[in-house]
Amino acid sequence: MVKIEAATRLAIEAAAARLDAGRLVAFPTETVYGLGADASDPQAVAAIFRAKGRPSDHPLIVHVPEGSDPAAWAADVPPVAARLIDRFWPGPLTLILPRRAGAGDAAAGGQATIGLRCPGHPVALALLAAYASRRGHRDRGAIIGIAAPSANRFGHVSPTSAAHVRDEFVGAFSDAAATYASASILVLDGGDCPVGIESTIVDCSRLDTIGPALLRPGHVSAAMIEDAIGVELRNADPDAPRASGTLAAHYAPATPLRLVDAEALRDAPADVAVWGRTQPASDPGWRWRVAPSDAAAYAHELYAVLRFLDASGAREIWIERPPQTAAWAAVNDRLNRAAAGSGIR
Repeated sequence: MVKIEAATRLAIEAAAARLDAGRLVAFPTETVYGLGADASDPQAVAAIFRAKGRPSDHPLIVHVPEGSDPAAWAADVPPVAARLIDRFWPGPLTLILPRRAGAGDAAAGGQATIGLRCPGHPVALALLAAYASRRGHRDRGAIIGIAAPSANRFGHVSPTSAAHVRDEFVGAFSDAAATYASASILVLDGGDCPVGIESTIVDCSRLDTIGPALLRPGHVSAAMIEDAIGVELRNADPDAPRASGTLAAHYAPATPLRLVDAEALRDAPADVAVWGRTQPASDPGWRWRVAPSDAAAYAHELYAVLRFLDASGAREIWIERPPQTAAWAAVNDRLNRAAAGSGIR
């Protein structure tokens, strides 16, 4: 069962109570909607994996309240990580840190690291604050965090609205599964996500040997991070910790997706849906949408457009390849993974 409620104060308090009872809550962040559960409750975290169909070794990001101490989850918060927290939290930046023993075992995917971020969306922050208050009254020793990957089935296009979450999970739970408290989702509707793609992920768990490494690009760019820490970022390597959204095939529509040059769009067949950055010479109707020329605006629209085109009945989706520049790094990352995983279900 999936229920959408406007993110009023009462609804947020009710959502905090659901989390405290080991149940699932979907909520908006500035990046995408997350599917959340108490990060310290193994059974609740397991419900996330079941609902998404997510492999158990694919770690989750733990969202923490504003102003909380990341050392509650991390065995070490080095100065580089502390500078990034000061500069970018709350915001769309996830840090991979050495995990404190016994903290976040279920969310870590079997690794000795933990992914942490403080989201920069008012609903997400209000939910974290309400949950921290509720748990604090009941258990003064509790460490507070909400494990929350994107609120979609594993590998599918990420959701940037409450309606996207509903579309992903309606019918996902069998009648038998619905007998369990965790087999339902409350969705807090906070409107469309302003950023529209997932957080930047920086590995700070191997600073002595590798240095800080960019595992996933996002709205917080590599240049912004390097400016904050005064150190050049390394690229991901084969020994990097596993992290959310870094598989080669991800964020994918069911319809086959091709990335093509602008010239190829002129010859797009009538049964192909197009998202191009150039205006067509004649009106092609529903099958052609014009993309923003600005990278941030493009990212904001990306997943909503992919969902629209995927539902259009087109035989294929053709997307004009964006510029291959640093400003478009996060968009190109998502499009390449979407193309790799498209058409497989």
